[in-house]
Amino acid sequence: MDNRNKQILNIALPAIVSNITVPLLGLVDVAIVGHLGAAAYIGAIAVGGMTFNVVYWIFGFLRMGTSGMTSQALGRRDLGETARMLVRSVGIAFAVAFALIALQIPLREASLAIMQPTEEVARLTTVYFNILIWGAPAMLGLFSLSGWFIGMQNSRTPMLIAIVQNVVNIAASTLLVFGCGMKVEGVAFGTLTAQYSGFVMAVVMCLKGYGRLRAHFSWQGVWRRAAMSHFFSVNRDIFLRTLCMVAVMLFFTSAGSRQGEVVLAVNTLLMQFYLLFSYVMDGFAYAGEALSGRYYGARNGAALRDTVRHLFRWGLAMAAGFTLVYGFGGDAFLSLLTDEPHVVAASHTYYYWALAIPLAGMAAFVWDGVFIGCTMTRGMLVSMAFAAATFFVLYYALRGSYANHGLWMAFIAYMAVRGIAQSFIFSRRADK
Repeated sequence: MDNRNKQILNIALPAIVSNITVPLLGLVDVAIVGHLGAAAYIGAIAVGGMTFNVVYWIFGFLRMGTSGMTSQALGRRDLGETARMLVRSVGIAFAVAFALIALQIPLREASLAIMQPTEEVARLTTVYFNILIWGAPAMLGLFSLSGWFIGMQNSRTPMLIAIVQNVVNIAASTLLVFGCGMKVEGVAFGTLTAQYSGFVMAVVMCLKGYGRLRAHFSWQGVWRRAAMSHFFSVNRDIFLRTLCMVAVMLFFTSAGSRQGEVVLAVNTLLMQFYLLFSYVMDGFAYAGEALSGRYYGARNGAALRDTVRHLFRWGLAMAAGFTLVYGFGGDAFLSLLTDEPHVVAASHTYYYWALAIPLAGMAAFVWDGVFIGCTMTRGMLVSMAFAAATFFVLYYALRGSYANHGLWMAFIAYMAVRGIAQSFIFSRRADK
């Protein structure tokens, strides 16, 4: 194995493990409340969890922007700027988190108005939300720290933090619910404990592993106008790009739900194929962020292009592998997710769309990593906006004749167009 592949795998593999552990935090909460004897508890976790997922997803730019700018500073060997980048990002993360806490009541009420749960689920969701909102500083601060670690070519530390978070979450939630007799508030406090445990661990590991950077750090320049302007310019594009992505994903779910419970269940199951593929491909995207940013910052165009070529080879290998696995093991996977025979039978009608996900989406994942590393965030925004527009235009053009097939066709086109548009933008940028 050549050195470039080793560099990619050293970052990608720990990142993949981290990604796979992320949904476990929510899964553990659901599993615990699922044994409390009332469906309302599960509903409260679902509604509250969706609210926080959307909010934190929108502010994911704190991780992505920090990763790209840190890796570029490292490539320039500007250790002072890498340290300032960490302080700048965490400071902004805390400011956003405290704003969320200050606005928690309208945020909670807006979520309940959109979700429209039953009275009992709304009451329990309020309890869950009122506790977990205080985890915003830990979660957003951890976004900044994780992005900074990846920018420093270190994905092992975020992996260890994710594993510890899950262990703490399981232990704390189980103890509070089954040991102390608490209900949904026990699950919320358990998750809150895990969030702050992860953040404290990240701070400790940062100080221990990168304490030498304090010799290069000075407060002068942390909040200077040029640095802040660049930070917000990069992250504004990522923020708007994320809003486009959230709009597509939420609309996909709502459009399926309007076609009935069976179609909604089918789409939810088949979307798990996309999510599983994304957890793996995001690992290679993280490698793209770290390595591309480093070589872009060092102005090493040859190494950057070589990294892109290697990333696409891994992406094609992953896409081919997932397509084969989904093709031969799809029924077994669906059976693990549900034992409803009519849902499994209905899934077969749309199954070939799930088979198209890996090949259609691979390029977008790889390019996302490269664009973030090179802070080509305007290109990310333009390609995402074009892809989202393609999704909505195609859906409304096809919905009358093809119904759910049209929805899936639009989603597959959305993923493919993202990759194609980013390829075009990168080639134009490389020619200059």
